[in-house]
Amino acid sequence: MVIDFNTIEEAKVMGFKGGQGELDTRNFADEKVKIMKSVLTPGASSGNHVHEENCEVMYILEGEMTYHYDGRVEVVKAGQVHYCPKGHSHYFENLTDQNVVYLAIVAEHH
Repeated sequence: MVIDFNTIEEAKVMGFKGGQGELDTRNFADEKVKIMKSVLTPGASSGNHVHEENCEVMYILEGEMTYHYDGRVEVVKAGQVHYCPKGHSHYFENLTDQNVVYLAIVAEHH
């Protein structure tokens, strides 16, 4: 199965999960997985959230993202992955002056 993000309509989300600023995202989802190619604009952030029923893998394609993972601060650069296992919490923010482009995969656990 090929997922072509160029054919998926972009959604602009303000204050993702209670955060600040703009997140532009193209999403594919079925009953087992959600795959998102997103852009977090400079100064924007997500709100803190717990992955109670799933885990999340975020691969940074361009830029640098700052994560707050279980109370620790981690900086993830292009070519690196942030992993938030089931039962853990995180939020992320773009503290740079350039967009951060990333691919996020949320595997559903049922």
